[in-house]
Amino acid sequence: MDDLYREIIVDRYKNPRFKGTIQGGNVNFEDENPLCGDQIRIDLKVDEFGTIVEAAYDGHGCAISQASADLLLESVIGKNVEIVKKMTKQDILDMLGIELGPVRLKCALLPLKVIKAGIYGLKAADDSLVDD
Repeated sequence: MDDLYREIIVDRYKNPRFKGTIQGGNVNFEDENPLCGDQIRIDLKVDEFGTIVEAAYDGHGCAISQASADLLLESVIGKNVEIVKKMTKQDILDMLGIELGPVRLKCALLPLKVIKAGIYGLKAADDSLVDD
């Protein structure tokens, strides 16, 4: 089963579905993981009801951070921001489907931290945004 998930991660890294930017997005946030240099910017278009109708990310980094961003954005389109605020690190781990050590966990959680900071309208993001 791990091999299947590894294939998904590599595929999402090499062939991202949501990489790019959104013109007229109303939620934008960018952050980086200083330990490894991964950087993610997420743009969302949220309608008047709080539903995410469009999402894109840009950035660079390892396969885990980039695949995590792509999978996360696929999962949030059509959801209300209140649901996204409740997402946890376990949601990301379930999407990735593999065990991660502490360093790789930071890579995987960076997109969740970024999307939550953007939704909350924060000027800076911290790790408490992705705690269980």
